Amino acid sequence: MGQRATQPARAPRRVSRVRFPDVRILLVVNSFASSVTARNTVIVHRRLSRGHQVEIAETNRRGHATRFAADAARRGVDVVIGYGGDGTLNEVTTGIAGSDTALGVLPGGSTNVFARILGMPNDPVAAVEHLAAGIDAADIRPIGLGRVNGRFFCFHTGIGFDAAVVDYVERHASLKRWLGHPLFMYAGVRTWLVGYDRRRPHFGVEVPGGPSLTDGYFTIVLNTNPYTYLGNRPLDLAPAVTLDTPLSVLTLRSLSATTLVGALGGALRGGGVPARSDLAMWDDVRRLTVHGERPFPYQVDGDHLGDATHLELDHVPDAVRLVVPRDPVATH
Repeated sequence: MGQRATQPARAPRRVSRVRFPDVRILLVVNSFASSVTARNTVIVHRRLSRGHQVEIAETNRRGHATRFAADAARRGVDVVIGYGGDGTLNEVTTGIAGSDTALGVLPGGSTNVFARILGMPNDPVAAVEHLAAGIDAADIRPIGLGRVNGRFFCFHTGIGFDAAVVDYVERHASLKRWLGHPLFMYAGVRTWLVGYDRRRPHFGVEVPGGPSLTDGYFTIVLNTNPYTYLGNRPLDLAPAVTLDTPLSVLTLRSLSATTLVGALGGALRGGGVPARSDLAMWDDVRRLTVHGERPFPYQVDGDHLGDATHLELDHVPDAVRLVVPRDPVATH
């Protein structure tokens, strides 16, 4: 159960280049996100408007970004950009998945996992140059997404313990903008101590064609790697998974300090989590089911979605078209 399946090397995906004479862009802005300011938004808008038509839509509640993005896709807008945290990006992705509208990524949150996976700077003013270079060059490629109970995710779904941590952070959202990573670290320790039952398992995991387990405490389903970042250090859980492969799944079968420290230490060293008897790892997963007798929490791309007793997860190839960011110096 602790063994990691080995996968053959995959050929690199082809990048499609579609030339737009004059790109129509919708910039979806979450002005409450950590790195979004009025000044940065003006700079971003000005840069994207060089030769392109740019509309701005500001969100003010959960689900708003999905509505804006879906409407833009129906209107035939060429690119919709999520400018905020990973939650804003997830909502934009959900709104345009399956359409011809391309996804643009611009970091505006505290961690910005997906933007950093794409190699973008964590500062939005620097990152917009990379995004604009990709738009100007019309570098568009299809990527796969994960899906849980019909909701898409860009980089991961967390089930159990880490979703309880995210829930605590969201209930203290006023502190998140200012404290960032220290708040997540405090929430993790507090949740482990008093906020999550470590005495009995919370759910079972079933992967078709593979062994099932009934003693899950914490599962991460990854659409790409790393899982997240601690400062500038990536938490490297599953090197086999990329935006061109099916999912990877890691389940902790214990929440002992030894299990958590062992998994965390391996992830910080790089190369993935080492095989252990108290965790299970599957690569190249196309479908899985998570189920429990009692409700358990889950989160998608860092947004807590509540509790469930049954989750159906799958991988959707070529689910969305991505604007590939480019190094503006290399481009010129």
